[in-house]
Amino acid sequence: MRGHRGGTKTLKGLGNREAAARDAGAGLPAAFIAIYAFAYASLWLALLTPATITLALRVRQIVSGDAAHPISQVLFAGALVALVSNPVFGALSDRTHSRFGRRKPYLVIGAIGGFAALALIGVAGSVRTVMLGWCLAQLAYNAVLSALVAIVADRIPAARRGTVVGILGMCMPVGQITGTFLVQLFAPDLYLALLVPGGIGLFGVLALALSLASRAPAAVAAPEAAASKPAEAPVSASSAGTEAPVMSAHATPAGTSPQPQGHRDFAWAWSSRMHFVVGSVFLQAYQPLLLLDMLRLDAADVPRLIFRSTLVQAAMSVLWSVVAGRLSDRLGRRKPVAMVGSTLQGVGLWLIGMAPSYTMLLFGAAVAGIGHGIYEGVDLALVTEVLPDRGRHAAKDLGLLNIANTLPQVVAPLAAPVILDASHGNYTLLFLIAGALPLVGAVLLVPLKRAR
Repeated sequence: MRGHRGGTKTLKGLGNREAAARDAGAGLPAAFIAIYAFAYASLWLALLTPATITLALRVRQIVSGDAAHPISQVLFAGALVALVSNPVFGALSDRTHSRFGRRKPYLVIGAIGGFAALALIGVAGSVRTVMLGWCLAQLAYNAVLSALVAIVADRIPAARRGTVVGILGMCMPVGQITGTFLVQLFAPDLYLALLVPGGIGLFGVLALALSLASRAPAAVAAPEAAASKPAEAPVSASSAGTEAPVMSAHATPAGTSPQPQGHRDFAWAWSSRMHFVVGSVFLQAYQPLLLLDMLRLDAADVPRLIFRSTLVQAAMSVLWSVVAGRLSDRLGRRKPVAMVGSTLQGVGLWLIGMAPSYTMLLFGAAVAGIGHGIYEGVDLALVTEVLPDRGRHAAKDLGLLNIANTLPQVVAPLAAPVILDASHGNYTLLFLIAGALPLVGAVLLVPLKRAR
């Protein structure tokens, strides 16, 4: 009977902590979410605008003749830096103990360093200096990104993660479209076209850093404190703002090793994202050549047509990212929603590859955008539920996840020429393969055990 009463107390303690988590989620300030989303969008604005537009224009200013080879070298070098730096900075921020907290130093120093690196690119007199500037920018902005992503695990209660991640999912396309607009606005002056997005990124990240307390909220802080408290102890309102957390059913208590199942689930989620992102990179990198070589459109019209298709895809992505995040919170399920999103992106890439006209390509881009938005709207929330050790190593593990974002930027440019050479320039085959990869990514989510 005593054992039964103890079990009842334990269940009551768990119920109290789960109720506290729900209360914390309901009380998460809307102003903080807005600042967080703005910082996330402004970072992508600062990082993606050079990667997609201004770096190529800057190299073309410096190099006489064909600029394709030097810009490829610059982008490849930056991708390698990003590949290594994000998990390294994530691990460092997990181990950082300062009066400013774990994440804030990386936000501030990284944002300032990234802005300075973009300024260096703007005044560079050689491709080598541009490459140095871009590598420094990737180094600095990946320090910011590692801290930004970790905030989801640190400070967003599980009950609100789907909604918040859904909002974050629309930040990348918003940053990309805004960057395209700003470059058109400042096109005669590439120095401004580099510094204005960088300045907005600096402002957004510093605003977030100023809004962060040095400690995480009670319901989502590191699990060490909750592990040390009696299970039946109620959570009082006076504990708000302290390190006392509410442990999830899958949290790893301090002083114990992460469960092997956590590593397996994280590996499946990582592999799924890798396949999903490779498909996206194929579309970003080879859509211009598809327009030129398959649809036989005029080269002078390609920038306008790509902007239009990007706008369609981004609009769908923004809308469905928010819808998917809210839906996953209501259903209490992430996995099936992410699987639907990955599948739809694959179908959209197939439609693009088989498009007989630009109108059909736009339809495919819309379907791919819906899928991209749905997947991005829940994937980060899903991943935070399968982290091997969320309390102590969230930033390091999310940094490893970011390799699934950067590695495709190395893999796709190596694989695509092989496919095109073997198929004698068959872009339909290239996009059929690209579309199959997100479908594989959806299947790879099936074995996950620690996420619904």
